[in-house]
Amino acid sequence: MIHELRIYHCCPGKLPDLIARFQNHTLGFFQHYGIKHVNFWTTLIGPSNAALYYTLEWESLADRETKWNAFQADPKWIATRKESEANGQIVERIENLVLSPVGL
Repeated sequence: MIHELRIYHCCPGKLPDLIARFQNHTLGFFQHYGIKHVNFWTTLIGPSNAALYYTLEWESLADRETKWNAFQADPKWIATRKESEANGQIVERIENLVLSPVGL
C-alpha cells in the first residue's frame, strides 16, 4: 500500500472555495475513478492556515498513475475545475509526496 500526501496552498481567502470544490465535485470524481482518500486536514497551529492537506491510498505506483491520469484527463473534471475558478484562481501551488512505510 502506498500513501500520497497532497498539500494545496490556497490563494488568499480561497480555502473555503477549495473545500467546497472537494465536497461538491472532486470527491465524486475520486469515487468514479476508484481513488481512495484517507482524510483531509487544515492547519490549527502552524505557519499557514491557508492550506488543505489530504492523503490518498494506492495499491501501487502503477495504480496511482492509471487512476490519477484518468481523473486529470476527464473533460468533465477539467470543465468543473475551470468553472470553480470563475472568480479567480483557488490554488497557488501544490505539493505532493508519495510516501513509503518505514516498518517500525
